[in-house]
Amino acid sequence: MLRVGSKVACMTCRNLVSTNMGVRFRIPLQKLHPLSRAIHHRYSANSNPQRPPHRTAARHFTSLSRLPMRPPKPPPGSGGRGHQHQRNFWVARLAARLLRLRYILLGSAVGGGYTAKKTYDEWKDLLPDFSEYNWVIPDFIWELSEQIDLEKLAKALPEIEEIAKLLPDMDKIGENFTFLKSLLSSGVSLGSEVKGASGLHLLLETSGEPQLKATDAPTIATSESGDKQYKKGLLGEQILIQQQIQRHEEEVQRVAAANNTRPPPPPNPSPPQQKRKSSDKEKLDQLQEELLRNQMKYQRLIERLEKENKELRKVVLQKDDKGIHQRKVKKSLIDLYSEVLDILSDYDSNYNTQDHLPRVVVVGDQSAGKTSVLEMIAQARIFPRGSGEMMTRSPVKVTLSEGPHHVAMFKDSTREFDLTKEEDLAALRHEIELRMRKSVKEGQTVSPETISLSVKGPGIQRMVLVDLPGVISTVTAGMAADTKETIFSISKAYMQNPNAIILCIQDGSVDAERSIVTDLVSQMDPQGKRTIFVLTKVDLAEKNLASPNRIQQIVEGRLFPMKALGYFAVVTGKGSSGESIESIKDYEEDFFQSSRLLRDGMLKAHQVTTKNLSLAVSDCFWKMVRESVEQQADAFKASRFNLETEWKNNYPRLRELDRNELFEKAKNEILDEVIGLSQVTAKHWEAILQKKLWERVSTHVIENIYLPAAQTMNSGTFNTTVDIKLKQWTDKQLPHKALEVAWETLQEEFARFMAEYKGKDQDDIFDKLKEAVKDESVKRHKWNERAMDSLRVIQHNALADRSITDKPQWDAAIQFMEETLQSRLKDTESVIDDMVGPDWKQRWLYWKNRTADQHIRNETKNELERLLKLHDEHTAYLANDEVTTVRKNLESRGVDIDPVLIKDTWHQLYRRHFLQKALVHCNLCKKGFYYYQRHFVDAELECNDVVLFWRIQRMLGITANTLRQQLTNREVRRLEKNVKEVLEDFGEDTEKKMQLITGRRVQLAEDLKKVREIQEKLEAFIEALHKEK
Repeated sequence: MLRVGSKVACMTCRNLVSTNMGVRFRIPLQKLHPLSRAIHHRYSANSNPQRPPHRTAARHFTSLSRLPMRPPKPPPGSGGRGHQHQRNFWVARLAARLLRLRYILLGSAVGGGYTAKKTYDEWKDLLPDFSEYNWVIPDFIWELSEQIDLEKLAKALPEIEEIAKLLPDMDKIGENFTFLKSLLSSGVSLGSEVKGASGLHLLLETSGEPQLKATDAPTIATSESGDKQYKKGLLGEQILIQQQIQRHEEEVQRVAAANNTRPPPPPNPSPPQQKRKSSDKEKLDQLQEELLRNQMKYQRLIERLEKENKELRKVVLQKDDKGIHQRKVKKSLIDLYSEVLDILSDYDSNYNTQDHLPRVVVVGDQSAGKTSVLEMIAQARIFPRGSGEMMTRSPVKVTLSEGPHHVAMFKDSTREFDLTKEEDLAALRHEIELRMRKSVKEGQTVSPETISLSVKGPGIQRMVLVDLPGVISTVTAGMAADTKETIFSISKAYMQNPNAIILCIQDGSVDAERSIVTDLVSQMDPQGKRTIFVLTKVDLAEKNLASPNRIQQIVEGRLFPMKALGYFAVVTGKGSSGESIESIKDYEEDFFQSSRLLRDGMLKAHQVTTKNLSLAVSDCFWKMVRESVEQQADAFKASRFNLETEWKNNYPRLRELDRNELFEKAKNEILDEVIGLSQVTAKHWEAILQKKLWERVSTHVIENIYLPAAQTMNSGTFNTTVDIKLKQWTDKQLPHKALEVAWETLQEEFARFMAEYKGKDQDDIFDKLKEAVKDESVKRHKWNERAMDSLRVIQHNALADRSITDKPQWDAAIQFMEETLQSRLKDTESVIDDMVGPDWKQRWLYWKNRTADQHIRNETKNELERLLKLHDEHTAYLANDEVTTVRKNLESRGVDIDPVLIKDTWHQLYRRHFLQKALVHCNLCKKGFYYYQRHFVDAELECNDVVLFWRIQRMLGITANTLRQQLTNREVRRLEKNVKEVLEDFGEDTEKKMQLITGRRVQLAEDLKKVREIQEKLEAFIEALHKEK
């Protein structure tokens, strides 16, 4: 620090002083650096002691500003210079006071902001932590918010101007209706023909009628009040037009009545009267021509309006089909109804609850045009076609509904066929043909199984139709003998439904007397309350028939004895299978426009074209549905009550499990039983395997190894023979036998676990299923082939080891040998007893006698026993001279015997003799472990046979251990996998489940499930139907 007078200066102040100044002097405060003066010297003494205290405080507050400090007041008498300096300071002080306000405002803003932030933090702390309640909102909401970009959705929304462009031009529609009104008011009499024109009657109906209801897609309605008023005006004009048409009809009827009541003309009319009559006839022709022209004009006008409406509906349906948000699509009314019919087609009730729900049944003679009519209604060529041959081989249920796209789909498939593409149409026809042929059983021509198909598209009328095989009069070559009767039974089964609408198709190009279907329909519906008659191929009929009045008689119901609700005449093409629906429609309209049948009044306008037919059928269908669906729902409700009552009485403590649920329950039980195999202990596995393996190979060891080796003269030959035979046995038979034993043991343990589990309150309804699963799993299971090679090596090494390490092992071998020999001896004595028959004790006590053969064998046995007593060390085989000696001795006692029988008896006797000697030797070897340790050197006792049995016993133990490891590590798991695969296969095979899970309990549960499902869907359909009303 630098001392300046009595004051202290900082380092900054010190830098202002020159370094060569060595004297102390006083530096004026005004000459210091402004920063140093503002920071360090604001508290220095002032030269003006009279300054008020608040000045000092104000200076302290404004010290952050970098204004120059006010210089000290000059002494008096300093002159004008001091006065000018004093005036400049006053101006600066005034500016400082004015600028002081902004700092006050700034401080107030900072303080207010801090206070507001503090208040906000206090309020925030008082709010509860809502993060703990995030679980209330489902997870997919958070995932949806992460995946959906709201900004992109907002940009994707259509503008109001674009939607406005899609709306119809209401001005043009108003002008058209005004023009139509003016034409009608001009006095032109249209009559009933105009009212029945295609689509006009439906267009003029009020909005409350069901014809104007939207089919399956959402309808469009503007929300602006101006549009509503405009629509009310259009509706008023429509009502006026309808009233005018009615008045014209009344006038026409009055004129016709007047003409009918007019007296007949005189027999010889005068020339003026003839002239007047001809002029009236000309006027009538002119009126008819004008009427036809106006009718065609109105028809084109209405078609143009309908086309605009159809295009608009298609665009809006496509917009709605895409959907801005992903939402669950609500099923349409016709789809709900179709699902009920699909369930009913598979339902077989034992309570006589028949299916009386309405559907349109299409019947007709073969090649009458049934399929073509249905295709015209569906607006697509969806059915396979043939030239004169039977193509419809099974009923096809077609559910028609409106949708944004023209597509078709089978009930049991998710594939959609685009009906606007020819390749999809061809694939659909091919699929229908394949399904028909697949449903037909071997040796049959037609099938009663129903193929369910749904067709959606813009402008399609909602209904359910069933296309049946065509009725035939004669069975031709290649058909089953009962084809005609089968078609009749199928048709009657569908038509006997009192609520079914019968669409009777009659070929107009053939003689009416050749029709078969009309008689069948008249039998099923004699009053014609639910029959609609359709005459096809009218174009050919007009050309071929000499009297067109015959067509008029048909469509008026005067030619056939059958009655009908309505009669229609249609044209379904020119006979070419490659025609499109649009071309057929154009041809049909052109034909009826130029046809004299319509021009001469033989046909009414509402009786022609498939379009009018589809409208009429749809109206009749929904009318029948509304009248009968609730009654059918009540019938199934009663059936459900009966089924539930039977279940409660017969199975009160059991759940109602259908076949699929029972299969799942059985599946879990079987898998639990298979898992139990993995819980078997290693000790249990090895004990069972060792026992079964020895039972399988003991005969070979005794007969082919031990007995031949024991016939040798010394121990070396014995061991050599044993080693050779053991090697041959191990290379060929032993591994294969061991794997057979392991596989059989696994099967037996699996069956044992299933049998034990069965005793624990198991349902016996699963017995057939479990047995089938077990057999199929065992059939599919194959042991790992590599296990045999590794097992052969292990067995060969085990048999090659001759070392017995301690006395317990020696005793175990002795015990194993003794038990084996005793068992064989017992079996041999039993064989000998059967050969010689009962002894004297049994004969006296149990009254048994020997047969002649047993008597001969007994004499032979006695003779051979004497031979063994004489030669105790006899070999295993008799010499020829010995056989001759025995035979002669027996013949001397009157016993004639064959040499073969002597050798056979000797074999059993020598076997018993050898086993008895081997048991004696085994008892001697119990103390022979000491000699074994010395390798039988200079020993009186040789126990090589004990070593052989030790080797066999050790091989059995090692083999059992190896097989147990293979079982627990691999084979049990593979068996479990096979069981799962079998269960999966059975689960997908409906016929298999029906064969393996049977009984009244299962059938009752199945019926209950079906009836409940039908009732629930019927209630949902009825609710939706009421909402549509």
